[in-house]
Amino acid sequence: MSSSTIDRQDNKRLMVFSGRTSRELGDRIADDLGITLGDVNLKTFANGEIYVRFEESIRGADIFLVQSTAQPVNDSLMELLIMIDAAKLASAHRINAVIPWYGYSRQDKKSAPREPITAKLVAELLQAAGVDRVLTMDLHAGQVQGFFRIPVDHMTAVPLIVEHFRERKERGELVRPVVVSPDAGRAKLANHVAEDLGADLAVLTKQRPEHNSAEITLLVGDVAGKDAILIDDMIDTAGTLVAGANTIKAAGARRVYSAAVHGLFSGPAFERLRGSAIEEVVITDTVPLPPDAPHDLLKIVSVSKILADSIHNVFCDESVSEIFAGQNQLF
Repeated sequence: MSSSTIDRQDNKRLMVFSGRTSRELGDRIADDLGITLGDVNLKTFANGEIYVRFEESIRGADIFLVQSTAQPVNDSLMELLIMIDAAKLASAHRINAVIPWYGYSRQDKKSAPREPITAKLVAELLQAAGVDRVLTMDLHAGQVQGFFRIPVDHMTAVPLIVEHFRERKERGELVRPVVVSPDAGRAKLANHVAEDLGADLAVLTKQRPEHNSAEITLLVGDVAGKDAILIDDMIDTAGTLVAGANTIKAAGARRVYSAAVHGLFSGPAFERLRGSAIEEVVITDTVPLPPDAPHDLLKIVSVSKILADSIHNVFCDESVSEIFAGQNQLF
């Protein structure tokens, strides 16, 4: 039977707990570490207030709190903050927040007058609650790391996505692959994936008339007769993704696939995907899928091993970047 902790010779203890949003991912991370997920009582009172109590001693332990700030975003974030505060008051040695999907990361700058920079506000809230370190994955914008005054370990699941398509290519299921960036901002990511796959590169350009809305204006690159992989860091309402996929298909692409690390799938996302030219959507488990997810269309790869390895190295004061061969800074 596995223990709930990992002990070092200097009596340091590692313990992993999970919020309600990321319970399944937390279980997989604990399994990969060879321990059991810690016991924490989480509940919501009738008026919406959240209650947290650790059901075992965490005094002197290095604890890792796994929680994506996914839907319901504000409840998930508040629950994480309360877990951090409870751990601080329970005399945990070091408190590490493992946030596979960092909510509000798209609000990383002022794009118009009188707008907030909410990604920075979230960073300040986490630090005010008492967190010592943050581990996060495939941030929407690299500058979010600079909003913290504490260490931030940035991880990436892109190698998992690349490996999935590399295996398909080796089996002859990908014909003349071309990696397509959904906009100029993701061109560096798409180019990195294309180089790893030995594929061509194409770029879409778009305009955003309003939030969660995009219009494709131009496709730069040749996709005719090729299998296109439209890659992004996240899929939200899928409006941009579907518009891009239809443009690629109209330009003569043989097949259109999509890949993203974070599958948020808000609002009409699944309805749009079912009616689109996309044959497969590859995502990770950083965000739990809703009950109505079309599993015949989705291919899910787990990030639990990457997160477990990163947690182990942080606990043992070893390098995190070595896990990714230094390729965890893709922006």
